[in-house]
Amino acid sequence: MIRVVLVEDQPLVRAGIALLATHDGDIEVVGEASDGLAGIAAVRARRPDVVLMDLRMPLMDGITATEQLTRSAETADVRVLVLTTFDEEEDVLAAIRAGASGYLLKDLDGPALRQAIRDVASGDGVADPSLTSMLLRHAGRSAERPELIEALSAREREVLALIGRGYSNVEIADRLVLSPETTRTYASRLRTKLGARDRAQLVIVAYESGLVVPGSH
Repeated sequence: MIRVVLVEDQPLVRAGIALLATHDGDIEVVGEASDGLAGIAAVRARRPDVVLMDLRMPLMDGITATEQLTRSAETADVRVLVLTTFDEEEDVLAAIRAGASGYLLKDLDGPALRQAIRDVASGDGVADPSLTSMLLRHAGRSAERPELIEALSAREREVLALIGRGYSNVEIADRLVLSPETTRTYASRLRTKLGARDRAQLVIVAYESGLVVPGSH
């Protein structure tokens, strides 16, 4: 059973997300909160595997709450999955830098939400491809850091570029004619080499290094 704490300030939205998340029976919402400060308290009390985190909330926003959770030794093993809207791209970027393991748009369907929770709980990050494109356009205004990928092999760069564009392990395996297991191995190796907490931070590295260019496919 995957244990989840849901942090969202709108009660009806929170109820809907909880209903979708628990539909298949392998995910349990063990705590809820309406702001980041209460969310941190709920995480410390309930010890979930995953936190579903809204970004704009009263008292404490989701970015600050994410940073406090991921920087604290007590809660560093908890994965944060940001649920966001199209107009929050810079906030999402800040949340990923704060340690969030993934980001999804709030208009996703139930199966996609549940799979994202499973992926994050298992150690993989998730990224909504449409929102990734928006982040990459924003990233075009950032300074490139080519030194981040100098130590990577050609194949590792290929995998990182596809991760940066929002492709899943299965999609990467199909494009590069690899097995999904081999793709996961590459992703794990990239996290180690680049000092990335998870897949979502690999997306950041992919564009900060200039490996992925806004508008590329």
